[in-house]
Amino acid sequence: MEPALTVRDITFRYTPNDRPALDGVSTDVRAGAITAVLGPNGSGKSTLLHVLLGLLQPERGEVRLFGRPLGTRSRREASRLVGLVPQSEPVTFDLSVFEYALLGRAPYLGLLERPGAEDRACAERALETAGIAALSRRAVPSLSGGERQLATVARALAQEPRVLLLDEPTSHLDLANVRRILGVLRSLRADGRTIILTTHDPNAAAAIADDVLLLRQGHVMATGPVESVLQADHLSATYGVPVEVLTVRGRPLVLTHDLDGAPAHGARNPAVEEDGHGTDNRLGRVVASAGRGTRPPTHAGRRARR
Repeated sequence: MEPALTVRDITFRYTPNDRPALDGVSTDVRAGAITAVLGPNGSGKSTLLHVLLGLLQPERGEVRLFGRPLGTRSRREASRLVGLVPQSEPVTFDLSVFEYALLGRAPYLGLLERPGAEDRACAERALETAGIAALSRRAVPSLSGGERQLATVARALAQEPRVLLLDEPTSHLDLANVRRILGVLRSLRADGRTIILTTHDPNAAAAIADDVLLLRQGHVMATGPVESVLQADHLSATYGVPVEVLTVRGRPLVLTHDLDGAPAHGARNPAVEEDGHGTDNRLGRVVASAGRGTRPPTHAGRRARR
């Protein structure tokens, strides 16, 4: 199957004198899979999302969207194929949740064209998919953090995109809302959508992803199936701390360690917390079902040829 996105040798810097925010990044994003872009703060995760959207133009390299160079597609065409859920988006105006979702229909409307019946039906379906149809009349500023994040997901879904990009979708959310967000993403994957999300938490990637792209300072450390990439050597090199990777219910479980080798307090432990023995971790009950491929990872030293 043709990749949803093909990324080849992408280099981007914000100013000519900056170090590259992305430096020779190459990967293939499988259609119909969930790919986590994982790395510490400042590793280039959000920058990569904006390059994939066409909002930032790389100084070198190419992005192909369903086999066609992204730069050859119009902004309207690309917006119908790719939707974005940003990390945070303050909403101070009194739009209802339904009206907010309806904004996602902008790529299908003319400059002064009003949404029609089909646009309204798409917004309603998006709210149903996001599980917040009951909130459709609520004002967006009155929503909780988790509800607002789901409203932003619904707005992106109203675009009817084939690819959905999410920037840190579970950051600052409590356990219940993390479960809701990840449940929506799983249902979208089951429906054939391609999902790309960023996170700095390896256990967030383990809980939901099929594939992982591991970044450090704009460089690809490894890319491939989640079980192959979430290995202790890859993660220690990326985060600069010693880690241990266990397998719990068929999923990787990443533990950080203090200098004396003991598990660090507050280490994220999603699978164990599900049994009531974990530490401080919002992902406790969201370890997804097993059943992954066994393709080997592609390491930075084996970067795909242009």
